[in-house]
Amino acid sequence: MQNSHIHTVFVCAAVLWLAGCATPATRQALVVDDTSFSAKNPYSVSVSASGGGETGAMDYTNISNENLAGAIKESIVKTGLFTSVVKSDDADYKLSVSLISMSKPMFGLDFKIDMEMAWSLVNTRTGEAVMRESIKSSHTATPSDAFVAATRVRLAVEGAAQSNIRQGLQKIAELSLN
Repeated sequence: MQNSHIHTVFVCAAVLWLAGCATPATRQALVVDDTSFSAKNPYSVSVSASGGGETGAMDYTNISNENLAGAIKESIVKTGLFTSVVKSDDADYKLSVSLISMSKPMFGLDFKIDMEMAWSLVNTRTGEAVMRESIKSSHTATPSDAFVAATRVRLAVEGAAQSNIRQGLQKIAELSLN
């Protein structure tokens, strides 16, 4: 009987060690630095993000609104999609991105994250919405990416978010802004 208790404690400890603690998605991992976008708009843009959440130690990996907005801003600067990213209402365009849904697989060797974000670009001068898109993305992290499950989940979340940001910026690059 005592051996079964020891075995149970050992198995629980091993599972907790392999699972690890959840860590939030990092801003740097979400940034798109692809400079192949053909459009270079001579306008300024402000960026806001919503729908994200904080990550608790025993929680699931999330993306904070601050990190999502920061990654989008940095991606816009790196890609040169707009001439500047400003914080005020003086921007020529306002970009709002909302994290609508994110799958949260609990078990497995491979972790696939499916994500959906709503993108809205508004001309602040006219109030016209020049783009409203629901963009879906996904990314799978495998044991070859990371041994610890919590790290694989974070990598999958970051990969899905970066893919979503890339797609959103590509759609903006395809617009004729004036």
